[in-house]
Amino acid sequence: MAGHGARGRSGGRPTLEEVAARAGVGRGTVSRVINGSPRVSDATRAAVEAAVAELGYVPNTAARALAANRTDAIALVVPEPETRFFAEPYFSDMLKGVGSALSETEMQLLLIFAGSDRERQRLAQYLAAHRVDGVLLVSVHADDPLPDLLAQLEIPAVISGRRSAEETLPSVDSDNFGGGRVAVEHLIDQGRRNVVHLAGRLDVYGAQRRVDGYREALRDAGRPVDESLIVAGDFTEEGGRRAMTELLARCPALDAVFAGSDVMAAGARQVLREAGRRIPDDVALVGYDDSAIARHMDPPLTSVRQPIEEMGRAMIDLLLDEIADRRPAVSRGLERRQLVLPSELVRRASS
Repeated sequence: MAGHGARGRSGGRPTLEEVAARAGVGRGTVSRVINGSPRVSDATRAAVEAAVAELGYVPNTAARALAANRTDAIALVVPEPETRFFAEPYFSDMLKGVGSALSETEMQLLLIFAGSDRERQRLAQYLAAHRVDGVLLVSVHADDPLPDLLAQLEIPAVISGRRSAEETLPSVDSDNFGGGRVAVEHLIDQGRRNVVHLAGRLDVYGAQRRVDGYREALRDAGRPVDESLIVAGDFTEEGGRRAMTELLARCPALDAVFAGSDVMAAGARQVLREAGRRIPDDVALVGYDDSAIARHMDPPLTSVRQPIEEMGRAMIDLLLDEIADRRPAVSRGLERRQLVLPSELVRRASS
């Protein structure tokens, strides 16, 4: 019976909130300490453990999961075909960051692909049955219905890369605008005159922001922005080849290329070589992501580094807080955190 356990202020068993109040921290922090997360300072961990001991709080995992209707599972949902997931380093780096952050907790990670309508319908049914405590969404396009579905089901969720400036879900992103701008500033500083942009998919907000950074750098240098020199690819190597072929036809005098991903830059390099253009002598080339592809390219590729593993870890931190705080969004005043981590240019021989 409940009456035999230690009692908190509420008269029943001590609650997570009472432990948090005693320790002077948020309940998300208490949850992380109890789940064994390493992302808590020693002083905070000691304060929480002392409060647990004083109040006699019993974090029985099975009982807690049942009582809170918990599954102790998190889904990493990728609304892309599996082929793209395994072809692009971005996803493996994200998975690495998420996995390392979860390794010290009792949470299981499920990897779910939702690249087709059929897969999305199956996922919707799975989520509606509340089989997971929370969802991480990566590579979300502007018109994707999944974030709204998660909101309707009241499943805690964190998104990698905002859908728009008005994103309502908690999100973790890198500074795509600053990344695009610093890439083009670098090319201009190298004396390049005709800088073209192989953009990513423009229904992805991050790709739009890289284009905005490209435009801003040109304007800051007093140069006109020619919209015909921006061609959207789809973050794939083939997309990079197609866009590069189109840009060479439009601007034969181009001497610099800013590609929205390293994978697209690899496709662009093939087209440039076939056209007899030497890199960097004739055309300077800059990519985005600073993946293994950039380091192993010939010549090695200058690229904008996104802290992708750090983004994965930050997403887990945010999601654990969301799971620990299951109050309806209205009662929280819709406080939603939008984290933006810095990007940086890594210079190599291609530029």
